[in-house]
Amino acid sequence: MMYSSRRKPVLYFTKEDSRSGLLLRMLPRRCSIFKLFCTFIVFGFFSVMWLQYNCRVTSSQSSNDDGSVHKSCREEIDDPTWGPHKIVIIVPFRERFEELLNFVPHMHAFLKKKKIRHKILVINQVDHYRFNRASLINVGFLESGNDTDYLAMHDVDLLPQNEELDYGYPGKGPFHVASPELHPLYHYKSYVGGILLLTKQHFELCNGMSNRFWGWGREDDEFYRRITAAGLQLYRPTGIQTGYKTFKHFHDPAWRRRDQKRVSGQKQEQFKVDKEGGLKNLKYSVGSRTDLTIAGVHCTIINILLDCDLNETPWCIIN
Repeated sequence: MMYSSRRKPVLYFTKEDSRSGLLLRMLPRRCSIFKLFCTFIVFGFFSVMWLQYNCRVTSSQSSNDDGSVHKSCREEIDDPTWGPHKIVIIVPFRERFEELLNFVPHMHAFLKKKKIRHKILVINQVDHYRFNRASLINVGFLESGNDTDYLAMHDVDLLPQNEELDYGYPGKGPFHVASPELHPLYHYKSYVGGILLLTKQHFELCNGMSNRFWGWGREDDEFYRRITAAGLQLYRPTGIQTGYKTFKHFHDPAWRRRDQKRVSGQKQEQFKVDKEGGLKNLKYSVGSRTDLTIAGVHCTIINILLDCDLNETPWCIIN
């Protein structure tokens, strides 16, 4: 008579098999696949619990030793012992992610070494209008919060290389870091682009920047007139010996062509002083706000949709 065997499958470990490892020698001689599977599940669960507990202990020890809670993949950029002032780096931005990957860690390291409290705010234009650098800087000012008292209008493709450059509080008046004597491309006297520091009070006194400049260029020249009209004195670096090598410029004109088109009445309007426009007539909406960590450094990206009055500035679009 024959009997069918319906016994569940069993793993048998012989003495020869035991040489495969310590774990196998610890198992009983006769072990079902189900029991083996359950053993690994339990082992994995307790391993995860141990790691989580160990991370909490490490974080607590870091807090007790250094006086600050350790934050994974995020460096501290606001140390109150560095002084009473704090700068917001406002970066007008659109589709320059390669530059941003270099900019954020570089600026953090540069300012940290100088012990300047700071935060980096990337104002990303996501609408379908032409790029408007001045309006994005205005948005950055309004969205920067109350924890900063001065700002830097900072191009994402311009990195300071000389540690003697001053990024401190510009209490006396606007401080043009990327002065004509040091900027690798622009050398005319009234140039205030690239990197410009202002207190928030001075920026508000100027009513921010004009919102009429869609496309590339001229908004800095108009802002220079606002600075002088507000009775503010412009300051620039002195004693810097590195000349045009003071900054590293990332822009590749062959790869990223600038929108220099002048359409409709834009060519005539770009040389006029905008006496009314600025912070007071800025119209925009916030699409989203995202905290981002790049190479261990924290920054905030705000997606912005600007509004354009086609009757006032029909050149915000190109037909």
